[in-house]
Amino acid sequence: MQRNKVLPAIGLISLLVLSISVLVYVTLVAQTPLPPLGDPTSVNRGPFGYLFDASIPPAYLIFIATILALLAAAFIATVEIRASNRARRSLEASTYPLSPRVISDITRGHDSGPIKLTILIPAHNEADLIVHCITELRTQLREIDRVVVVSDNSTDATAELARGEGVEIYETVGNTQKKAGALNQVLKAMLPGLKNNDVVMVLDADTVLDKGFIAAAVRRFENDRGLSAIGGVFYGEPGSGIIGQLQRNEYVRYGRLLKRRRGRVFVLTGTSTMFRARALQTVAESRGSMLPGVQGDVYDTHALTEDNELTMALKTLGALMESPAECGVITEVMATRKELWAQRMRWQRGALENVGQYGVTRTTLRYWGQQLGLGYSAIALTSFLLLMLLTFLAVDNWVWFPFWLGVGSIFILERMVSVWSAGWKGRILAFFLIPELIYDMFLNTVFVKGLIDIAFNREASWGHIDQAHTPDDLKKDVN
Repeated sequence: MQRNKVLPAIGLISLLVLSISVLVYVTLVAQTPLPPLGDPTSVNRGPFGYLFDASIPPAYLIFIATILALLAAAFIATVEIRASNRARRSLEASTYPLSPRVISDITRGHDSGPIKLTILIPAHNEADLIVHCITELRTQLREIDRVVVVSDNSTDATAELARGEGVEIYETVGNTQKKAGALNQVLKAMLPGLKNNDVVMVLDADTVLDKGFIAAAVRRFENDRGLSAIGGVFYGEPGSGIIGQLQRNEYVRYGRLLKRRRGRVFVLTGTSTMFRARALQTVAESRGSMLPGVQGDVYDTHALTEDNELTMALKTLGALMESPAECGVITEVMATRKELWAQRMRWQRGALENVGQYGVTRTTLRYWGQQLGLGYSAIALTSFLLLMLLTFLAVDNWVWFPFWLGVGSIFILERMVSVWSAGWKGRILAFFLIPELIYDMFLNTVFVKGLIDIAFNREASWGHIDQAHTPDDLKKDVN
């Protein structure tokens, strides 16, 4: 009940702040006189001619804008690093039970034996992919100790096909809580029998791992006793035209960002993440007290985005998590606007609900900053495009400004370089810029719609749309 009251309040406050920001911005623009422009210079080249204006903004404005941007970025980064370091170095087991120092202190001198890896594959009617998924796992450079297919209310041959591949089958009973509920059922049965050094991986059937994923992740677990979880760095599967390429560009940029952060995790992807058994047991024990949810459940079944919520839960408990560049995965992309809208609405609303649920803490400050950044993006990008349109309609002659052409060229160059590993299609899409700006506007619309739905307490939908996949769709080398 408390959740139902708090989240609409957060949505209404966020919408109010967003509306006031837009109103203030529009008022300032309307009341601020335009700076005087220089006389455009006319250049004629045979039958062609154009006008250009070599004036630039005052140096002090450029300086102030640069300093403010750097200060904002430094503030968020500093707070995040301080919060992360505090959790990692803490010896307060009651506050940060998964802090690396706490875990190292508890496990010092105790030999839990070699790491044993269990892979859970949640599957609902995945008969077309399950055999391919299991076959791909056998090509990993490191042997897998145990594979369990969690067949959740499947009405096709998922369980029979998986059983024919020689893996274990766990069939859920009476589950009405989708993937999170299915995983809770199998983990409740499995976790009591696992040792502290054992590792559990959750892998979607439509996800293809880089051949060295398992070996690289297990090696990191072996080298760092304080490490609680490792998530994959995801890239999009091929196909689906421009919509698919826009998503692949987005994922490639996210992978570059993780690399610059040295693997420090924003969100542990629900498609392929490995957890120490101790971490999952601690989360289950902390539900209902330190964490939201039902005690004994690893996953909060009320969360639309269970992977994002579990990431916040682990960070709240002080867990150390990584997404190493060596752990690449290929995951599905949405093929249509309808599918993409449903997926992103679930992601965005789930993220908004998660940060509202956890409140403002050192752990969540980064996530609040991301949401504020999305709000600013919605205002700034919309205003920019609107002002461009008004300018185009208002002027008698088009005037080129070399300074702003230079700024725009740098922006386009950055967009191209940041998707270089996506191949020539990704680079061309980034060069033309407009498709990616439209895509950004699409995501901004999703953000605003998510706020409105929360503010008016509209019922959320899980929003998954089954896609027709074949194993060949998922065969692609990881960039």
